[in-house]
Amino acid sequence: MKQNIVTIDEVIKAFKNPPAHEGEKLVRDAFEFADAAHKNQKRASGKPYINHPLATAKILATIGMDARTVAAGLLHDVPEDTPETLSTISKKFGPDIAQMIEGITKLGRIKLRGTKEDYKLENWRRMFLAMGADIRTVIIKLADRLHNMQTLEYLRPDKRIRIAHETMEIYVPIANRLGIGEIRGELADLCFMYLQPDDYQRTKHLSEEKLKEKEAYVEKAIKEIGQSLKEDGIKYIDMHGRAKNIYSLYLKLQKHDMDIKRVFDLIAIRIIVQDVTACYETLGIVHKKYRPMIGRIKDYISLPKPNGYQSIHTTVFGPDGRVLEVQIRTQKMHDEAEFGIAAHWLYETRKKRGWTSYFLPKNDKITKKEVEWVKQLQQWQEELGNNPEEFMEGLKVDFLKNHIFAFTPLGDIIELPEGASIVDFAYAIHTDVGHTATGARVDGKMSALNSIVHNGQIIEIITDKNRVLPNADWLEFVKTSHAKSAIRRAINRAKKENSL
Repeated sequence: MKQNIVTIDEVIKAFKNPPAHEGEKLVRDAFEFADAAHKNQKRASGKPYINHPLATAKILATIGMDARTVAAGLLHDVPEDTPETLSTISKKFGPDIAQMIEGITKLGRIKLRGTKEDYKLENWRRMFLAMGADIRTVIIKLADRLHNMQTLEYLRPDKRIRIAHETMEIYVPIANRLGIGEIRGELADLCFMYLQPDDYQRTKHLSEEKLKEKEAYVEKAIKEIGQSLKEDGIKYIDMHGRAKNIYSLYLKLQKHDMDIKRVFDLIAIRIIVQDVTACYETLGIVHKKYRPMIGRIKDYISLPKPNGYQSIHTTVFGPDGRVLEVQIRTQKMHDEAEFGIAAHWLYETRKKRGWTSYFLPKNDKITKKEVEWVKQLQQWQEELGNNPEEFMEGLKVDFLKNHIFAFTPLGDIIELPEGASIVDFAYAIHTDVGHTATGARVDGKMSALNSIVHNGQIIEIITDKNRVLPNADWLEFVKTSHAKSAIRRAINRAKKENSL
């Protein structure tokens, strides 16, 4: 993979919102300090070491991060790899930037080696709890890891496999959970290339072969949809084709016996419009132009994905009756789909023209609904106690696994990991509801408590207030840590009381 030298001017140009004078000065000062600190150091590729922090900073600027975070990206390896200290960085650039770099330095010491049995579980626990302190630390680490993956070819084969394995196990799910699609997709493809080279090449070949055939067809559909929107007076910001990532395509092909003809969204048309009203109007115009495929309309605007993703997806019979996926969203939805939680800084800056993100309040923390799950980590650790194996198991289920939504009869939304049971649903409503659950109605029909909850279901939990204890057998099928710990606490408390 060809690696170009990144310049500080490229970093400045990469900002989604150009920083004001003070912000640009901060970034340039951070570069000069890092450049001097890393002088004469080389990467495994033979290129000057400063190219790595520059590349990391450029990725951060590209996804919409503010000047202080980009400056921290430039400085992130200084305390670990040079004689300069965190104390010096704090005095020169402020404690906020120093704290981010300290967090990155700690994360850099965490290594995943070998199989599951070899995980350094206690270190991973500290890593995820650190996310609650400042999410920017993790975003910088993702950018750092992306550039390391882009230059992985320069390392020994055994190191490539170890780092790719670690990235796929931990960093890809984190990028997904934070909604940063741009980083998640590229990281997953790079991991796939090193971990399953034959499958990667086979899938890449299938994709390229089909893309050549589909590109002209997609361009034709774009022109036809554009004309229809113009006739109905709908202005759109952008319309383009988007090819599926290699790894995402591979996962989908596995579900369809590797038959690429059964993959309808190899290239999707993405339409970006002014507002939510225009999204639905555009959907109506697309359906008037092309017949929709029954059961293939997904409205993630009215019901966003748990990581905050919003868009309308519809599959239609496009020009010449061929199947085509169309995605419709606003510019804000598009930015959040590509950049996830990083879009927070992008929109803070846009809301305050003339007051750049360089002047964000000190120790600015994200409190948006999209990352409430980060706050749950500290409470969750208290419930689990000091069992690192249980922490890692729960982490993969509760936080890194894909999530679904289900509803109570009153319309309250309950978020659960895929594969969760009705008992998990009951405990997510309230611990007392879980303890006293005796049955459930799912979409109006009676269902067993060990049944798996599916996205969009309406679930009514039937309870018995006279029930004293949860069933110990539930521990065999519940998935969430909250349900497991609540059941165990109730049973252990009862045993203790009976022994008195």
